[in-house]
Amino acid sequence: MKPFWETKQLHAMTEAEWESLCDGCGLCCLVRFEDEETLEVIPTRVHCKLFDPQLCRCSDYENRKATVPDCIKLTPFNVEALEWMPKSCAYRRLHEGRGLAWWHPLVSGDPETVHKAGISVRGETISETTLADPEDALDYAAWDLVDERG
Repeated sequence: MKPFWETKQLHAMTEAEWESLCDGCGLCCLVRFEDEETLEVIPTRVHCKLFDPQLCRCSDYENRKATVPDCIKLTPFNVEALEWMPKSCAYRRLHEGRGLAWWHPLVSGDPETVHKAGISVRGETISETTLADPEDALDYAAWDLVDERG
């Protein structure tokens, strides 16, 4: 029997199935800037104030929009429009028809493989709360995060 992510369209998944696709890499929780002239997205190694850098998860996922109003809720219906999503992201990979990577916890059976494979940002970021000004995050621009990790 094939796993649900191989048999269901993204929009047909249950909420629990959808949420289980998160691999825990933390890449989507990083501060990004959009260049007003080129519209290019600039990733940084600065994480959202709710991000737990050891767990690579949001510390208040259910209530995050109340604390971080501009946090984007990823859904099966907006994944296509979010071109800034990491190329390694399970949601993006499935949307593009590439399947889940070997290191994804649903494939490997181990939530640590995303970290062991060097996909996650565990231990590589600083909190936005440590910055004097939000624009200071640009000092931590991380162009290497544009490419697929691993």
